[in-house]
Amino acid sequence: MKELSRITETFTESVIREMTRISDSLGGLNLSQGFPDFDSPVEIKLAAIQAIANNWNQYPVTFGEPELREAIGVKAKKYNRIVCNSQTDITVTCGATEAMIATMKAIINPGDEIIIFEPFYENYGPDGILSGATPRYVRLNPPSWEIDEMELESAFNNKTKAIIINTPNNPTGKVFSKKELTCIATLCQKWDVYAITDEIYEHILYDQSKHISIASLEGMNKRTITINSLSKTYSVTGWRVGWAIASPEITSRIRKVHDFLTVGAPTPLQHAGVIALNFNQDYYDSLREKYLVSRNFLYQVLENTGFKPIMPNGAYYMIADASSIVKSLKAETDTDLSINLLKKTGVATVPGLSFYSSKNQFTKSVRFAFCKKQQTLHKVEELLRKI
Repeated sequence: MKELSRITETFTESVIREMTRISDSLGGLNLSQGFPDFDSPVEIKLAAIQAIANNWNQYPVTFGEPELREAIGVKAKKYNRIVCNSQTDITVTCGATEAMIATMKAIINPGDEIIIFEPFYENYGPDGILSGATPRYVRLNPPSWEIDEMELESAFNNKTKAIIINTPNNPTGKVFSKKELTCIATLCQKWDVYAITDEIYEHILYDQSKHISIASLEGMNKRTITINSLSKTYSVTGWRVGWAIASPEITSRIRKVHDFLTVGAPTPLQHAGVIALNFNQDYYDSLREKYLVSRNFLYQVLENTGFKPIMPNGAYYMIADASSIVKSLKAETDTDLSINLLKKTGVATVPGLSFYSSKNQFTKSVRFAFCKKQQTLHKVEELLRKI
């Protein structure tokens, strides 16, 4: 039989989703995949039900229902300081995941390079490959996940088409500072490079951290694609409603790719999303407080059970060094570490190596997701004592 696609041999399936499947098969507590195990806000659930009852059940406007795009534009101006036209600058997609690949397919040509900070959310590498780009990786240095500005500057060249920024960051919880974003913006303008910024954790911040959208910085509005979704902020990861904000020239291309990838995001859920985007500040304050309590609790649990966790400033993930328990778990790779930890304690994590480009190292680290009920995290504390 004829050879199948060679490009699909250059990357693996999602390790995060694989760990969820393994956890489910073993009846584990899933702290691997970043989805809440508590209820979504009742207001938007009722809004979705009402939208279905109101017969919003057929194809939407391909690039997004007008009401939702208008709400996104208002929110972007108020919170992100991004001025955009809802008619020409916004594309509603099937989650931020589709927004990212549609964006890359819209701007990448063969031979282009993209810069990715590592550790990185695992989709970015395969997205680059599928769009035809060559990734160049720049390390974020623990424990504060700092950027080496000289290393970053050396990654830019005439082939660089885009840089991917995820702030707050998955898996590290890093929140990029204005100084760092200004440095990136300066390099983007020097080398005529686009910034693709994934901001889905923008409201999950701790310790006086401030979210800054690079599109709001001088000279960056027209060369930035800002990606977001309902998933994390409103605890509806299964709804798959995301968006990309960009200049009309870029947006017209994203819309064409999006049209032929998925046609449109779910119509009733787009209408419910309008309700979510109009929540008042109390909702966001409550969300931060909930995750702050969970973050602090898990950090203490991990310290008490032999891990060396790194405190995140945003998002709801925690990287932890597990060097002290590697021998007891008979682990020789990061995959061994996560699998054996799951088998011994019943707690599912993600191997640290899945967030790096080199697959032949042993980081001796795992990632925990703490977007869980307090009851779940107390059970995690009990189970980790088995170590």
